[in-house]
Amino acid sequence: MTATDNLVIEGLAVTTLVDSAETWLDHTGDDTRVDPSLDTDHRGSAVERLTAWRARHRMRRQLAEAVLARQRNPDRGLPVASNERVFAFLRTLVASRRRTIIALITFSLLAAVAGLIVPRILGGVVDRVTGGDPTLASSLNGICLAAAGVVLVQGALTYLTRLITTVFGQDLLSSAREEVVRTVLRLPLSRVETAGTGDLVTRVTRDVSAMASAAQWALPQFVTTVGLVGLTLVALFLNSPLLTIPTLLGMALLFFTVRTYLKHALAGYIAEGDSYSTINSTLTESVEGARTAEALGLQRQRARQTDLDVEVSAQTERYTMSLRNLMFLTMDYAFQGPLILVVVLGAVGYTQGWVTLGQVTVAALYLQQLIGPMDVLVQTLDRAQVGMASTTRLLGIAEVPQDRTPSGEEPRDSHLVGRDLRFAYREGHDVLHGVDLDLVPGERLAIVGPSGSGKSTLGRLLAGINGPRTGEVTVGGASLMGLPLDRLRTEVALVTQEHHVFVGTIRDNIVLARETTATEDEVREALAAVDALEWVERMPLGITTKVGSGNTRLTPAQAQQVALARLVIADPHTLVLDEATSLIDPQTARHLEGSMSSLLTGRTVVAIAHRLHTAHDADRIAVVIDGNIAELGSHDELMALDGEYAKLWRAWTS
Repeated sequence: MTATDNLVIEGLAVTTLVDSAETWLDHTGDDTRVDPSLDTDHRGSAVERLTAWRARHRMRRQLAEAVLARQRNPDRGLPVASNERVFAFLRTLVASRRRTIIALITFSLLAAVAGLIVPRILGGVVDRVTGGDPTLASSLNGICLAAAGVVLVQGALTYLTRLITTVFGQDLLSSAREEVVRTVLRLPLSRVETAGTGDLVTRVTRDVSAMASAAQWALPQFVTTVGLVGLTLVALFLNSPLLTIPTLLGMALLFFTVRTYLKHALAGYIAEGDSYSTINSTLTESVEGARTAEALGLQRQRARQTDLDVEVSAQTERYTMSLRNLMFLTMDYAFQGPLILVVVLGAVGYTQGWVTLGQVTVAALYLQQLIGPMDVLVQTLDRAQVGMASTTRLLGIAEVPQDRTPSGEEPRDSHLVGRDLRFAYREGHDVLHGVDLDLVPGERLAIVGPSGSGKSTLGRLLAGINGPRTGEVTVGGASLMGLPLDRLRTEVALVTQEHHVFVGTIRDNIVLARETTATEDEVREALAAVDALEWVERMPLGITTKVGSGNTRLTPAQAQQVALARLVIADPHTLVLDEATSLIDPQTARHLEGSMSSLLTGRTVVAIAHRLHTAHDADRIAVVIDGNIAELGSHDELMALDGEYAKLWRAWTS
């Protein structure tokens, strides 16, 4: 048989993969995910290049809108929230800070009013000069002092506005981050794993940062800038309705430009965030699977995969950059055009006696004064769009439906039973096929089998992490998926080969499940039970030694022992150990399992094992082959059967 079999279905080349190395390859035909027509072509006339750019811009817009549509209703992974949900979230944050908002608006408006006084004073001086006012010279000192006083008052009001803005922004940022943490911790674990590491990591790092920037600066800046722009327009009109016309024309041009930008920017920035998630996922998979890639000779393919992800990301960034450039180009005309028109219109109006030179001067100064705030306002809107895109991605986490609904049933006892268990990670591809398993309370069951046979999946169903596609897992007659999580974890707990050390003391890491009730003696007993007390007591501060990021670093074996001690403190009656000692060397693992033996007495233990000495010591052994329990019995019974388990045991001991 050849390495691959090619089929043709409705004009699409479909590759049938027949070995493990082939499943890693990215079969995309021409080895690219970016349409070649999106490549920039510098040939041709200026008109031809402009036409080609417009075509590329439209195509990138369609791609961004397609990403947004897919993200709003994803088949897998995490969704993004609707605009209405984002605005509701912002209203909730702002509503609880009404006094701060009122103070912010009040002081910003007072500062804006103070800033409008000096141009009026200067306009009055110009009119008095052109009118030949003989008293001007004697009053200049008073005018200068008044102007200086107004500037000082404006500076003080601006300082207070900035101070309130900072306090408001930091408070808003704190609340937003707390809400994000609460939202992430409410995520069903089963959905987290289908989402992919890169997407969740990007959402809680880059997206939190972007949302924080918007919450901290964009919203307060928007409030203060809108007030300043509004008052300046009023002052322009009061100065001269005629000289307000150029400003209104510029504002109208700016309005339509910004509206067009806002219409398309959200999809662009969400597509950007999605592309960053893809890059993170690919990089994470390549790093974590580096040994596998090296063993199969797939380094080039993984590097190429990253290049393809970067190409896609580059196209999304070019799209958002083009949106910004188009907006900024129009902004220049909207800002500079009215100033020229005011001078021209002012000259005509002055010759016709419609306006005075002082009014022209005031209008020109107001326009100059307006450019800065308008520029800030547009940049704030841009930052707000980035923040809004990130916020939709973050709030999308909250829209993930819970994977369980509490039924109110209470377990009668600790009897764990699974009936007709089927499960699929992808629709139509079951990895378990009608598994039945009845655990005797207090027994130790070992689940063994080749990689990919469904051992860990079965363990996750027995621990209530995932719900079966068909069938049910019950404890004491109550469905595991009908128990609230906090109640479930007092019944059944899962420890996998993965582990995490939180920033804090060793004690903090161990008592997570019983933070308020666990005593120091219980913590030491738990450490002793997992054979960790000796090395913990050698630490500088014993169980109060700080570990985690930036503190004392634990080895993978030590971190796994801490995770097991955490399980001891949680004290569930049923334990599911998914290769829980895989990161510890065989001799230490054997000693650890022996140390835990007395502790596990009286509890139901399901051990998913790749080291068969664990199975040898179990009361019963379930051999899982291709998603079915092929054999079930004790070590001696299965050896006498001389079936799949006997083959595994002989291979292990040979």
